[in-house]
Amino acid sequence: IRRRRSPAASPRGRAQRPPVNSPHSSHSLPWRSHLVSRLAMAASSLLRSLSRVSRRACAPAFYGRGPFSPLSTAAAAAAADAGDAAVLRRGLAGLGPTVKGEKPRVVVLGTGWAGSRLMKDLDTTGYDVVCVSPRNHMVFTPLLASTCVGTLEFRSVAEPLARIQPAVSRSPGSYFLLARCTAVDPDAHTIDCETVTEGEKDTLKPWKFKVSYDKLVFGCGAEASTFGIRGVTEHATFLREVHDAQEIRRKLLLNLMLSDVPGISEGEKRRLLHCVVVGGGPTGVEFSGELSDFIIRDVKERYSHVKDYVHVTLIEANEILSSFDVRLRQYAINQLVKSGVRLVRGIVKDVQPDKLILDNGEEVPYGLLVWSTGVGASSFVKSLPFPKSHGGRIGVDEWLRVPSVPDVFAVGDCCGFLESTGKEVLPALAQVAERQGLYLARLLNRVMKSGGGHANSQVEVDLGPKFVYKHLGSMATVGRYKALVDLRQSKDSKGISIAGFASWFIWRSAYLTRVVSWRNRLYVAINWLTTMIFGRDISRI
Repeated sequence: IRRRRSPAASPRGRAQRPPVNSPHSSHSLPWRSHLVSRLAMAASSLLRSLSRVSRRACAPAFYGRGPFSPLSTAAAAAAADAGDAAVLRRGLAGLGPTVKGEKPRVVVLGTGWAGSRLMKDLDTTGYDVVCVSPRNHMVFTPLLASTCVGTLEFRSVAEPLARIQPAVSRSPGSYFLLARCTAVDPDAHTIDCETVTEGEKDTLKPWKFKVSYDKLVFGCGAEASTFGIRGVTEHATFLREVHDAQEIRRKLLLNLMLSDVPGISEGEKRRLLHCVVVGGGPTGVEFSGELSDFIIRDVKERYSHVKDYVHVTLIEANEILSSFDVRLRQYAINQLVKSGVRLVRGIVKDVQPDKLILDNGEEVPYGLLVWSTGVGASSFVKSLPFPKSHGGRIGVDEWLRVPSVPDVFAVGDCCGFLESTGKEVLPALAQVAERQGLYLARLLNRVMKSGGGHANSQVEVDLGPKFVYKHLGSMATVGRYKALVDLRQSKDSKGISIAGFASWFIWRSAYLTRVVSWRNRLYVAINWLTTMIFGRDISRI
């Protein structure tokens, strides 16, 4: 055989053909040829798979009008495989109904105490969870008053929903939707929703979409009661959300700093530094106690020029802490008065930008007005086509079901027992809502395991025992390391009731253990420790 010249030795040979051992040569070694062939086949198979997945995922989003898939995952994939564009085009702008083979979907409205506890204990191996709420976190409301004056940081009392129920951020069929429900269609098993974007600049305009459900749970809470008094909504601040506490803190510190600026009159300085709290329930008393403690320990040290102008007034129409023992109520009054809180019994008739008017004609100027007179049914709850209990709440039976409406439940402050049950409407307390959420989670898990998880499932399911609430007691702090603990089961029953430093220690210990996650428990403990050693943070951010 004639030996060929090396391609490297001849420019002509280099241009004519590649080296024998080059992968581009047809004379490559057998094992290399086999490897290249296998890699080409694997790449081709991978490209076909990616193309099929992309077609399934993108087709619903293309034909739908919403921000996410208009059909359920299985239905969208089946329609895409079948090339049924008509099915996709008429799909809902939102989440369509589940189909056979998919997990049933539980839609929860709200991330309060009831809704969060329900989602925490719901069995996500058998259910998909979709939460619709204007906020993506739960607020530990008993400690919210402490954030207004810097005792705690805001992050310490906000628990992200993804930590409470990880499925909403991990499971393919579970979602958290930043929106609020606007209407319900029980016959079609769908709800109408609208995205929440208020308070943000240069953001998307709100849009509407639908969500189909197999089980629907109302846990949307209640709203602050204003009793129709003019000016309350416009000029008062409600202490119910984290942004309320942030607004109170910013306004309080702003008034303190402005009162130090030269050129302000004596009367205006007294008005700016007058903090008025309306409502003598636990929230109002705890905020008044925290505020007075803040004034005594921090304001008088760091704002010494205006320390004599700062005052707190608590206005209540009846008795403060009316659900507590008489002895504890008197102890609270004495402690508040010692702290410099002025107690006024009266009814607010009108609220103006710089003053409020009582029923006896007295005018009370204010620089900060906090409204905490209790809660009532929201306008959305009142508009729902469901039977109502006392006060306009959603009426439920002993199993927290909405009668005559299949697959619909209600928990928390938005619901109450119907008169036909013979039970009284439970108070709007965190422990009531949490207990109802836990009970309903167990009930729904039992229904799912019996095969009745899907909508309109005609399955005989033993729902178990009826919901029974037992009151565990009430606690409230009045500032200066003092608190009240009332462990009676009802207002008229006998039981343990203590006050003082021991109660304050019990109050802090109990709430520290009730904080949802270890992360926030650590935050709260560190905040309490740093506040005790270094004082409160008074920077206005």
